[in-house]
Amino acid sequence: MRKLIVGIGGITNGGKTTLACKLKKAFPNSVLLCQDMFFKPASEVEVGEDGFQQYDDITALDMEAMMNSVYAWMENIAVGHPEQPLSDLSENKVNILIVEGFLLYNYRPLNDVFSQRYYLSIPYEECKRRRSLRVYDPPDPPGNFDGHVWPMYLRNRKDMEEKVSDIIYLDGTKPPEELFAQVYEDILRKVQKLKDADKMTPSKQDIEKLKILADK
Repeated sequence: MRKLIVGIGGITNGGKTTLACKLKKAFPNSVLLCQDMFFKPASEVEVGEDGFQQYDDITALDMEAMMNSVYAWMENIAVGHPEQPLSDLSENKVNILIVEGFLLYNYRPLNDVFSQRYYLSIPYEECKRRRSLRVYDPPDPPGNFDGHVWPMYLRNRKDMEEKVSDIIYLDGTKPPEELFAQVYEDILRKVQKLKDADKMTPSKQDIEKLKILADK
């Protein structure tokens, strides 16, 4: 079965989750995996030289567990779900894994699996304003945004841009509906290409028929 793994990365409060959830609803044959699910317990997140717990560093995340979830999805798609009806297998469907998070392209094993990479960004002032409206657990300590969050964002983005080139950048200040329409159309085109390629690939039955004709 065909598969497509889409990354929705970017800055904190840039609109990643909103976009990813809209895509999940738009593509029935899709699964959403959020990087925030893999934060380590607070007791395991180190305090850095800046005096803040390093939640915006890759070390704050259990990336091995996240990759295991991605690989499990890929394996399940490769072999076919045991409860999946045969009719689904014959309809040339494309299964989509949508991965959402702020450090998707800074971890090579994860970055390597993406078919399509998107990155949402917003300016400093807008990011700080949105961050101040969010409630976190644990809550942001005073000065956390300027002392840790923003500097780490700049460092992580620089590191990402030095290693990855094929990223589609999105303006997170645009209306969510506009961003969704753009990405939805992109993914739709990718899905159609995979379906068209699948039609061009001979099935096992076709190969067997050709073998029989060749033997004659």
